[in-house]
Amino acid sequence: MANSSPSTGRFAQVALGLALVAALAAVPLVAPRAVTQDLFGILTLLVLAMNWNMLAGFAGLVSVGQQAFVGIGAYFMFAAVILWGMDPLVGVLIGGLAAMVFAVPMAFFAFRLHGAYFAIGTWVVADIARLLAGQWKALGGGTGTSLPKGTTKDMFGVQWVKDVLDVSSAAAADAVTYWLALVMAVAMLVASYVFLRSRMGLGLQAIRDNMQAARSVGVDPTRLKAAVFLLTAFGTGLCGALIFIQITRVTPDAAFSVLDWTAFVIFVVVIGGIGTLPGPIVGVIVFYILQRLLADYGTVYLIVLGLIGIAIMLFARRGLWGLFTDRTGIDPFPLRHRPPAAPKS
Repeated sequence: MANSSPSTGRFAQVALGLALVAALAAVPLVAPRAVTQDLFGILTLLVLAMNWNMLAGFAGLVSVGQQAFVGIGAYFMFAAVILWGMDPLVGVLIGGLAAMVFAVPMAFFAFRLHGAYFAIGTWVVADIARLLAGQWKALGGGTGTSLPKGTTKDMFGVQWVKDVLDVSSAAAADAVTYWLALVMAVAMLVASYVFLRSRMGLGLQAIRDNMQAARSVGVDPTRLKAAVFLLTAFGTGLCGALIFIQITRVTPDAAFSVLDWTAFVIFVVVIGGIGTLPGPIVGVIVFYILQRLLADYGTVYLIVLGLIGIAIMLFARRGLWGLFTDRTGIDPFPLRHRPPAAPKS
């Protein structure tokens, strides 16, 4: 009987999580198109935030060049559609793979830097990628290009959704991209939890906390960090490609925007709770609320975001989620392993 309570609580958490995912999946069926589009933006920002949190919060690699992977994912998705005649959803996969390939030489140079130099190095490499994208004449060069008219309407699955839901092609395309964003977010959350609870995940957190101690117990910091860097590049590239299917137009400045794809992502993770799994979820909700409340105030909006970020870093370094767990002891995603029970005499 003593063990029934924790298992019952875990079952209730899983059931609640599945119910929430089911409710989110039903949004395109019952809500206006504008709600689906808003939630798509929230989910894609969440995916970007979870990837950056894995990199900075758990691997200790504070990158400010994640916009490189968003941009590369977007550009290669456009190349797959416009130049190679592929379905946009295939282009999303190609965009993710292209971002991961680009991360290999980026890691080769960036991993020779540490701390602030690593952060600056990733930013510089991302800006080089932006300049190179501006030279891709087949995709419009510096002015960018748009997806051919009707591309999203012909996307795989759109016609089926249109027939089943009896909606317009545009609404069906929104539903398909929304469901993909939801799948990405859930998959990233579950995969992160499973990985961080594994031996490799514990090794990664040990590297973040004390690299020399991690080496002494047989953990290879370089190999593990490189693996995380490549995988988060893949996830970020996938998400970037999906975002620009919805936007339907790509330019170097938009695709490689440090504000949209890195600064806002860092803000989300910091206020939610860096190094915690629920932190990005809390952060993206707070960010969306602030965005809605302050969007009409121009630069004041950015100033308020900055002040909130500074206040969180000064007075709640583990973010809002860390503050909540410290006060309540509630954590639906515990990453610490319990010590084995003492043997009975």
